[in-house]
Amino acid sequence: MPTCLSSVSDLESQANWVSKLTKSYYQDDQQAKFMHLQAEVDSLLQQLENLKNQRLAENNQKE
Repeated sequence: MPTCLSSVSDLESQANWVSKLTKSYYQDDQQAKFMHLQAEVDSLLQQLENLKNQRLAENNQKE
């Protein structure tokens, strides 16, 4: 008949496994947030570059 109680070492092993999974989950979540922010920064930099080029072109046409 199987017992429902685990040994202390089994419980510690399970706790370590859960801890590693939790840390891994948050690391992946933070990595995804970082990548999203990086893409947003790249997009904003591209928009700034486009505005700069438009203004330069407008200034060249006025001269």
